[in-house]
Amino acid sequence: MLSVSNLSVQFGKRVLFDEVNTQFVQGNCYGIIGANGAGKSTFLKILAGKQDPTSGHVHLEPGKRMSVLEQNHNAYDEYQVLETVVRGNKELFAIKSQIDKLYEDYTDENAEKIGELQVTFEEMNGWNADSDAAAMLSNLGINESLHYSTMGDLDGKQKVRVLLAQALFGSPDVLIMDEPTNDLDYETISWLETFLANYDNCVIVVSHDRHFLDAVCTHISDIDFGKINHFSGNYTFWYESSQLAARQRAQQNKKAEEKKKELEEFIRRFSANVAKSKQATSRKKMIEKLNVSDIKPSSRRYPAIIFEREREAGDQILNVENLSASIDGELLFKNIDINLAKGDKVVVFSKDSRATSAFYEIINDKLQPDSGEYSWGVTTNQSYLPLDNSHFFNSDMNLVDWLRQWAKTEEEREEVYIRGFLGKMLFSGEEALKKCNVLSGGEKVRCMLSRMMMMRANVVMLDEPTNHLDLESITAFNNSLKNFKGTVLLTTHDHEFAQTVGNRVIELTPNGIIDRYMTFDEYMSDKKIKEQREKMYSVTA
Repeated sequence: MLSVSNLSVQFGKRVLFDEVNTQFVQGNCYGIIGANGAGKSTFLKILAGKQDPTSGHVHLEPGKRMSVLEQNHNAYDEYQVLETVVRGNKELFAIKSQIDKLYEDYTDENAEKIGELQVTFEEMNGWNADSDAAAMLSNLGINESLHYSTMGDLDGKQKVRVLLAQALFGSPDVLIMDEPTNDLDYETISWLETFLANYDNCVIVVSHDRHFLDAVCTHISDIDFGKINHFSGNYTFWYESSQLAARQRAQQNKKAEEKKKELEEFIRRFSANVAKSKQATSRKKMIEKLNVSDIKPSSRRYPAIIFEREREAGDQILNVENLSASIDGELLFKNIDINLAKGDKVVVFSKDSRATSAFYEIINDKLQPDSGEYSWGVTTNQSYLPLDNSHFFNSDMNLVDWLRQWAKTEEEREEVYIRGFLGKMLFSGEEALKKCNVLSGGEKVRCMLSRMMMMRANVVMLDEPTNHLDLESITAFNNSLKNFKGTVLLTTHDHEFAQTVGNRVIELTPNGIIDRYMTFDEYMSDKKIKEQREKMYSVTA
């Protein structure tokens, strides 16, 4: 359906892609993965015709339509919401516009032309375009009252949903999406996962959301060493199989027959899990074609994120009483009473992200609450990854000197010791001497994690910790928190993070708190909790 031939991309001396030949076929969903800077977004732009390669070409089968999720959220500010969605099918919208224009200046001469256009319009299901677009918008959380508003009147998160509806509208033959889950809430992401899992056409997506990749992908397309290789299965299968293959490669003395049996057993177990999962559909029988030769070790570098505690905390961790907070007169939460126990790993959740960030800032003594108080247990020591870490990086110190600020002993102040911490976070050699005020977003987060590791806290607080991180860092981070023996307070849009780390969910609302010991999936799927949540947000504060 969509093929790439002899594709090369070069910027100066840097070769991004080297003679890539591949194809994307109908019925498959391809998750494009690769390290930061590997060229994922560049590749999508080339597929979409928005950027030219250095050499080679992209070919879309004649008669097929491609749709691309718009990245410029202000591109349609002058248009109505409903019209913006219908514009997703350019050919359909062009015919509709022609018909409307001919009717504006109706004459007997153009009546025949109108009739011809209407036949084509009907064949494209054009008469249902507005109602189909409206249904798509409603499914994505855009209320009917906004359908005839101007896009410029919507906030950023609403625009994202409208542009997603535009990309999905009219069932394009090839759908290309770069980070489609950004700025979407859990309910909307869940709807999108279900939609794409049952989508009959070709989907090509870049995402750092592992749960999303697992739910929708039939193939993982790995960008490595300037090439793109497709692997059957979802992200978890690719990750676990590549790790298994890497371990086997290191076992030089193991017989080939034993390795093959181990790989075949892995495929068998994974196949059984997929068959039982809610994401398994008749269309996505991705495991049927799997074989041992599909499994190859990855060259990815994973940071060594290891949280150790200086000491074990006692039973009293955190006590919060009658806490409330507002911003510019708008109530974020009130009547918050919490008692944390040792071993709690809490997903702190709210429909308003400002509420969770304010909560963290309050219990870290960075913000004064409107009312209430909190107290930490005397045996606790805390480390905190804030949503905005920019104030940590305003100086021109190199990373060794920057990290030395949190050293507690003479040994920890030694450059060799500090370089060890930085090396674990992939800042090796000269990288450790980079100035901290020139770091990328992902590099800053990795530095903050080095800082937290050095602090050896028994309570870890994380406000959107996966922001700016690549899949390798997210996966390593997630695994570390699962193994951490201390207490965790975590707010994240990464579904996999929330589900696999948390054993308790605390939701902050303008009308109090919902507090349950359960996994995040159990919390979000519980009908009684759903009813309670609706009441907590609908009652006037």
